[in-house]
Amino acid sequence: MTDTSTPSAEQSTEETASAPAAESAGTEETKKSETVTTDSDLFRQSEIAADYVEGLLDILDYDGDIDELVSAGRPMVEVVGGRLQPLVGQRGATLEALQELTRLAIFRATGSPSRLLLDIGGYRATRRKELTAVARNAVEKVKEHGDAVRLEPMSAFERKCVHDVVNAISGVQSESEGVEPSRRIVVRPAD
Repeated sequence: MTDTSTPSAEQSTEETASAPAAESAGTEETKKSETVTTDSDLFRQSEIAADYVEGLLDILDYDGDIDELVSAGRPMVEVVGGRLQPLVGQRGATLEALQELTRLAIFRATGSPSRLLLDIGGYRATRRKELTAVARNAVEKVKEHGDAVRLEPMSAFERKCVHDVVNAISGVQSESEGVEPSRRIVVRPAD
């Protein structure tokens, strides 16, 4: 990557230092700029994703309204409409696959990975509510009996929802164990 920006006053000061120190500082600055994603970059990712999903819906002959947005520092695309359940699949499996394909489309267009979150028919919001109840139930069991509770295998999205609920409650902790697709959460008393 070639830097075409004009040197700032700080860069001019760094240039007067020894050559190795200046090279090191420049490398660190480049690494920081590569990892920082602006809101406009995130919105651009959601636009690319929305175009990709719209193309898929056209091919599959499904109707849906597509909203692109940025929420909590990540791009999101929401598809709403009737007759979308086949795109969610059993326990969200098809939705997860479509999300990965959409992330690949973003990567192909931008050259950088994306943390895009795709939701179809409000599935993720509904599932988040269900997982909140599952997490609270597990916490109650742990507090009542003092034994660890192992939950069923879950997707990364589902595990994050459960971890968020458990981490907000004192006296318990959660951790993931196993490997995909059998990765699960264990809720136990806090140390």
